[in-house]
Amino acid sequence: MKIAIIGSGFSGISAAAYAAKDGHEVHVYEKNITFGGRARQFTTDNGYTFDMGPSWYWMPDIIENFFRDFGKSAIDFYDLVSLNPQFEMVFADEVIALPADYAEMRTLFEHIETGAADRLDDFMIDAKYKYEVGMMDFVNKPCHSWFEFVSLKIAKSALKMDLLSDFSKFVRKYFTHPKLITLMEFPVIFLGAMPDNIPALYSLMNYGGYKLGTWYPMGGFVKIIEAMMSVAKELGVQFHANAPVQQIVVEDRYARGLRIDGALVIADAIIASADYHHSEQLLEQKYRNYDELYWESRTFAPSCLIYYLGFDRTIPDLTHHTLFFEHDLYQQAKEIYEEKKWPSNPLFYACCPSKTDPGVAPEGHENLFLLMPIATGLDDREETRERYFRQMISRLEKHTQTTGLLERVTYKRSFCIADFVADYHAFKGNAYGLANTLRQTAVFKPSVRNRKVRNLFYTGQLTVPGPGVPPAIISGRIVAQEVCALSTSIHVNY
Repeated sequence: MKIAIIGSGFSGISAAAYAAKDGHEVHVYEKNITFGGRARQFTTDNGYTFDMGPSWYWMPDIIENFFRDFGKSAIDFYDLVSLNPQFEMVFADEVIALPADYAEMRTLFEHIETGAADRLDDFMIDAKYKYEVGMMDFVNKPCHSWFEFVSLKIAKSALKMDLLSDFSKFVRKYFTHPKLITLMEFPVIFLGAMPDNIPALYSLMNYGGYKLGTWYPMGGFVKIIEAMMSVAKELGVQFHANAPVQQIVVEDRYARGLRIDGALVIADAIIASADYHHSEQLLEQKYRNYDELYWESRTFAPSCLIYYLGFDRTIPDLTHHTLFFEHDLYQQAKEIYEEKKWPSNPLFYACCPSKTDPGVAPEGHENLFLLMPIATGLDDREETRERYFRQMISRLEKHTQTTGLLERVTYKRSFCIADFVADYHAFKGNAYGLANTLRQTAVFKPSVRNRKVRNLFYTGQLTVPGPGVPPAIISGRIVAQEVCALSTSIHVNY
């Protein structure tokens, strides 16, 4: 069977590799000139190399599982470095560094709150159970029906998984100090909603991050993309760059192929790894799973304002990952999810990979990535971007006790809502897909199957299991299994 995949992000490449392993002819079509989707990378003329998207290497075992499925290992392709500290969190009155060593982490928690070390142990025991059941059982379902979850193992674990309680209350069962609460709530921000709207199941994120460690692939996240593409190419997958799809051609409820540059590329099955909403726009309205009212009613994860910066000097007292949480997290959340406006006192994140990887900047220079979460659909004109850029630089200078950083910028590029739309067709410029709220979990997510076109499927952060690098890789495997099952159940003669 010939399978055409739209998009070369993590889910698209994962689906391609698994489908090719099953013996199918697979072609991946990417609209941009480089592969990787949101995990693309670019290099500047003056020697900087920037990852454009993902920067947190968590759940290393899930990523490793992909390579093991093909008789490989991540270390066959790139070097992984454990970050210590894993990150720093900047509060208004102090900076807290989360150590890589768990014993040191316990000491830190106990220093902040008496008895918190033992409660951290209890939290992690619970989180480990959720991680092992959740990441090995729950997230591997295509989620066509709740009956997929009716098994003895899942039934026994249902109550312990805390699917119906919220993460915020769960954290407060263990900790009372506001800084520890912020430390423990931070990981679920990657899921695109506030902790009180996220199921307590997702304490598994704390285990997958804090306990299993925060890592960095030398050379940047594109090394994972390159490694996965290498696996896929070895199995015969063909990748086509600068190949935007204009239409998914359907006849008699079967997708006949893709319209690319006016020509019809025939395929026996199609997997859309591009933005789900955009992929549906490639279909006639009668063949779409969801209408515009559906998408408007969804809770989307935030967009973000990103700055890629090069400095002709090093910046002291800055770690690989730094979170600037001097202001109220819940105030910014209200402005993102309810008021839909630019934040009044923004929180932001700084990634400085040149602290770990000298290859991403010229000697004596610094590579810096600033990211500020914002609401989707905002007007992100240049003067607005610049105003927040200067705020972030001012707070960076205060934290690092430096001055004059603006004068030392040798490369500067912003990326925001309009760019997410232009580069990825992201609905309203979202950066992380749908929020993982209880009402948008499992069978409540957009379906991996098109219900009206039998050989059309979807993968990626807008369907199961959700946003993030490991979930996207899992999503690709899930949809490849669905397509391969189709190939054994019917014969489509084109």
